[in-house]
Amino acid sequence: MQRRRNYLSIVIAAIIIDGFIGSSNTFVPETFAQNASTTDSEGSATPVKTLRLGYFPNINHAQAVIGVGRGDFQKVLGPDVKLETVVFNAGPSAIESLLAKRIDATYVGSNPAINGYVVSDGKGLKIVAGSASAGAVFVVRNDSGIQSPKDLGGKKFASPQLGNTQDIALRKYIQDNGFKTTENGGNVTVVPIANPDILTLFLKKEIDGAWVPEPWGARLIKEGSGRIFLDERDLWPNGRFVTANIAVSTDYLKNNPDVIKKLLTAHVNETNWINTHKEEAIKTFNTELKKLTGKTIPGDELKDGLTRLEITYDPLKLSLFRSANNAYDVGLLAKGQPRPVLTGIFDITQLNEILSEKGLPPIYGGAVSTTTNASAIDERFGAVE
Repeated sequence: MQRRRNYLSIVIAAIIIDGFIGSSNTFVPETFAQNASTTDSEGSATPVKTLRLGYFPNINHAQAVIGVGRGDFQKVLGPDVKLETVVFNAGPSAIESLLAKRIDATYVGSNPAINGYVVSDGKGLKIVAGSASAGAVFVVRNDSGIQSPKDLGGKKFASPQLGNTQDIALRKYIQDNGFKTTENGGNVTVVPIANPDILTLFLKKEIDGAWVPEPWGARLIKEGSGRIFLDERDLWPNGRFVTANIAVSTDYLKNNPDVIKKLLTAHVNETNWINTHKEEAIKTFNTELKKLTGKTIPGDELKDGLTRLEITYDPLKLSLFRSANNAYDVGLLAKGQPRPVLTGIFDITQLNEILSEKGLPPIYGGAVSTTTNASAIDERFGAVE
């Protein structure tokens, strides 16, 4: 119960968006086409299944933004599956809906997914694929006086959301460099606020810097005359770390494996298309983004941000375990409890089946492998330092 209370407190506090634009959560009815059916070639009625999918209007959820908007996902799901979508602003609210069975699957950041797994005692969700790697930077004002980590003391920084992936990274970086945040008795202030508000405060010189996802890094640089103090890729082996995954309700995965396999097939297709049609993908993303939010991202800023972001289906397992360690170390995961165990959070069986069917390398451990032998990895939470 204590863990659930800790999580709920994060949910309540984290009313800040985890993504690009603050649009209201758009929830669809919990039941849809309850008695719907299609007719097969012999004239028999076939029940229609429903997949309720959550995602954010973010570039690290580009597969969903483009794939849902263009109808690519529905084509792969076919006539026997009805796709309903829910646009979220915050990772905690997406995971809360997943655990409450208001949705069946969602694109979401790594730390909200970790929280959901922990508070459900490992029973509520599975991560079935990756969506994006990297694409996060620590940007400071040129006149902030920050030249090295020793200059962090007495400064004020922003992150997009309490407990989100960038927030954890910022707090861990502050801690690793010998400083404490104000709530822990230190002199470094961290304010979790929406990305658009981060830009506003940056322009007003009310914050010294921010750890943000792309394209907000590119926007702070171009519109706010900021500079990259740290590209988060520099903190990770090979510059790869998970920033978004696909999480699925454990019950839905168990009862509808055929639907999830179709979803993952569409996801892999969209990932490969984006990576082989980047210029077209930028334009298409903006087209679909405008449908969702009424706004677009300047093309040069989007292109710049994408140079620091990898669109992928690899869940980068080892980096997620390290992210969980970081969240625990800064007191935003299972506070006051033993370090949780994350064994079983992943189920990439279907993903690897799809990759095999497409003649693509399977995923082992934390990265795509070109070998046929999987190296054993210790999936216990706390094993990766």
